[in-house]
Amino acid sequence: MAVITNEMDRSRCSVAGTLAVVGEKWSLLVLREAFLGVRRFADFQRNLEVSRAVLTDRLATFVEQGVLTRVPYHADGQRERHEYRLTTKGLDLYPTVVALMEWGDRYLGDGQGGPIALQHRDCGAPVRLALVCDDDHRLDGAYDVEATVRPRGTGRYRAIEKAPSSHTHR
Repeated sequence: MAVITNEMDRSRCSVAGTLAVVGEKWSLLVLREAFLGVRRFADFQRNLEVSRAVLTDRLATFVEQGVLTRVPYHADGQRERHEYRLTTKGLDLYPTVVALMEWGDRYLGDGQGGPIALQHRDCGAPVRLALVCDDDHRLDGAYDVEATVRPRGTGRYRAIEKAPSSHTHR
């Protein structure tokens, strides 16, 4: 594992940028529920046992960031409501949630695996994450990776600014 010195401009770090969008407990749990097929506000709230205000804020942030999209629907005899669907940007976060789940199963569980098992839909084999290079070599972890610093001015991330929430009473 390489040590990156102070030559790196940490203001353009992709980890920090990602955490600005998803780095909060309720955000990750909303993502988990979305990956499990939850789409409607009431279902998120019931499954997560989270306050309406917190859930509204997390869903609004994900919509603003393009992780979820809000789609109207009409239940019979009811007013128009909205459900939340994962976008391509949101679906790309799936490996992150799986990695957190695997870590929790390994280090926080009872050694029997967690409450959710992931299986390949086609063949039924267990699913796990793997670190792979572009030449398809499987890596064991951080000690098999060398981090290098890109030249200044490349790979810059735009700032993620969170607007004051006006969504708390929907």
